[in-house]
Amino acid sequence: MTSIVLKPWGSYKVLEQGKNYTVKKIIIKPNGKLSLQSHQHRSEHWIVVKGEAEVTLDNKVKILKINENIFIPIKKKHTIANNKEEDLIIIEVWFGDHLDENDIIRYDDIYGRITK
Repeated sequence: MTSIVLKPWGSYKVLEQGKNYTVKKIIIKPNGKLSLQSHQHRSEHWIVVKGEAEVTLDNKVKILKINENIFIPIKKKHTIANNKEEDLIIIEVWFGDHLDENDIIRYDDIYGRITK
């Protein structure tokens, strides 16, 4: 069983992994925001299961509510924020040939984690 991984914005837990996919449950705490980032080797799918997400994809902002989803293509800049006063929970699915937490290029991060 995979343990919960704590991050400055909340936490995640890997629910399942396969050869070319990973499924995660992500909890973003109130006023939490993931870094503006891109990935060289994977695409992502996000579906909101609780709360409301503010997603930025290539400088376009979209609000996602429960049961809404978005596809994040490989190499596209993206971020997700929780501007509400309750936890935001999303299910994230990675697809790609290289699935690793190190496949992140950070461009902006409110927690000071920028890729050099």
